[in-house]
Amino acid sequence: MIQKKGDAVIIKGSKFYYVLMFLATAGFLIACIFLIIHGLKFNSKYSLFYLGGGVIFTPFYFYITLWSLPGFIPGKVLLKIVPRENGTVIAPKCLVLIKNIRNIDLIRNPLNLINDIVIETFDDKKIKIRTYNLLDDGDFQVIVDQYIFPYMTDNARKVWDRKIDLDKLREEDNYVRQEHRIE
Repeated sequence: MIQKKGDAVIIKGSKFYYVLMFLATAGFLIACIFLIIHGLKFNSKYSLFYLGGGVIFTPFYFYITLWSLPGFIPGKVLLKIVPRENGTVIAPKCLVLIKNIRNIDLIRNPLNLINDIVIETFDDKKIKIRTYNLLDDGDFQVIVDQYIFPYMTDNARKVWDRKIDLDKLREEDNYVRQEHRIE
């Protein structure tokens, strides 16, 4: 998931979440088709419920599957981080200086139910980086805390410290924040 190449840290999706997303999208579509087929046989008193459920949920799960398809590209790089004093966060469509980050968060998009990394800059811009639900919330917090936090401005660090629960990260992910010397 995290690879270091030279100065850059490359963030890719977790293999576990690749499998989970595939099973969820494909599994629900198959289940809806199964419900429609068995509903059309009319050999049960619940056949109309099967048919109705399949017809109602098939478009929804098809929509979710279409939004998730770009995430299934093998080896897809979600973002690159160059952690240093004048470091950058490089997304597929944009580049953000770490010093220019005011706020960073992982937010679920209500339209497609996919988590996006939302970066707010001091230039009043919002950059959204699609994760295709391949990045866990705990992993996101560890990545930001380890590679971006040391190079953020003081105000941005205070905002991040209010959002993050280091005790929870220590328990769940065995992560302990290292003291960074920044001048």
